[in-house]
Amino acid sequence: MSTNTDALKSNLGEAGSHLKQAAVAAGDAIKGVAAAAGDEARLGKAQMKSELADGALATLNAAGALGGATGEQVDALMDKGRDLLDSAAELIRERPLAAFGVAFAAGWIISKLGRSDK
Repeated sequence: MSTNTDALKSNLGEAGSHLKQAAVAAGDAIKGVAAAAGDEARLGKAQMKSELADGALATLNAAGALGGATGEQVDALMDKGRDLLDSAAELIRERPLAAFGVAFAAGWIISKLGRSDK
């Protein structure tokens, strides 16, 4: 006949076996999570490197375009300067006496300003 002590030992043994299996399952789960996290970390690292490389290429392309954009702006300024000179020349041809008077007045003002500093 089985006694209460034997039943207790049997049940405790079975509980211990289940606890052991639960610990093994938890360990396997943790290993699986660690492996998945490692895979995700490697994937994230690869994506980060890819984005950084794309950003570096975009920066280099922008730097290359900077020279062209600067040249375009210089050309536009030169065109505006030529237009201004052309309109000034046209004004002098149309009204030479007024242009002389304005130039004389500007020279006189500049000379007075230059003398007042001394």
